[in-house]
Amino acid sequence: MKKLFFVLAFTSFFISCEDSKSDRQAMLPTSSGNINNLQVVIDDDLWSGEVGETIRSHFAATVEGLPQEEPLFTINQLPLNSFEGFTQKHRNFLYVKKGEQMQYKPTTDHYAKPQTGIFISGNSNEELIGLINDKASEMISSFRETEIKEKQRRMSLALLEVKPLKDSLKVSLTMPSVYRIAKLSSDFAWLRKDIRTGDLNILIYEMPLDAFQNEETRMQEIISMRDSIGKKHIHGTVEGSYMITEKAFAPYLFETKVNDRFAYQAKGTWELYNFFMAGPFVNYIIEDKPNNRYLVIEGFTFAPSINKRDYQFELESIIHSIKFK
Repeated sequence: MKKLFFVLAFTSFFISCEDSKSDRQAMLPTSSGNINNLQVVIDDDLWSGEVGETIRSHFAATVEGLPQEEPLFTINQLPLNSFEGFTQKHRNFLYVKKGEQMQYKPTTDHYAKPQTGIFISGNSNEELIGLINDKASEMISSFRETEIKEKQRRMSLALLEVKPLKDSLKVSLTMPSVYRIAKLSSDFAWLRKDIRTGDLNILIYEMPLDAFQNEETRMQEIISMRDSIGKKHIHGTVEGSYMITEKAFAPYLFETKVNDRFAYQAKGTWELYNFFMAGPFVNYIIEDKPNNRYLVIEGFTFAPSINKRDYQFELESIIHSIKFK
């Protein structure tokens, strides 16, 4: 009987804790902040010194693959004693405090929802700098994942009907209705969105699984693939002009995953052959063994004379929403 009473009491306590957690979640305010903004909560003396410089070297590092220098995150610095009220509602924050035991503590939905926060403390500048350097990649990945989810949520409020993509290329995307299908066939899709100074573009096509011969030639094979697609499908207004990979700079190449599938990621700059137009691109070559292919999905931007980080981030958010039929 005592054993039964203990089990019932424990179960009741567990349910009560879960209910309390749910109630707290329901009471949290909605987070705020522009996409790719990061609030760094740190006292002014640390921010102006080597600790602040270390933070900026990671979180305001130049985004790879853009034609001009733009930071990974737009940073807003705030002293510790000002971090209260509405300032705690920012969607991403990094809280750095000196004079306490060294600690690294990521949190989710701490003051608002959705929210990713990271608390860092250390007894000295050296401890703080070491912790920031050790955890920078992990922190950046967490903040970027939060931003991708938020961007996808905003885009899902008014979606483009993508059934033609399912029928032709066996994929679906979370894509806002401001995009349109510019070209579609059984093995190629081009989707576009007009912006004030140009346009955003998504390309989708296929490659055989044996397309790459070896690691040494992989980058050149990706460039050749892109250039052949550009010559066939992406033409300029001047006769004989078409999209190619910029010849002056080789793209960056990484191995990554998209929805748990192995992928190559190439980031660089495109240009028009025989005409003066250019911009950034990000290209994912996703392994799709069930369909015996690589599925290539690329986002590229044409937006002269303005920053392009957030446009490319929108395209990457769409790419990361991909689902295979």
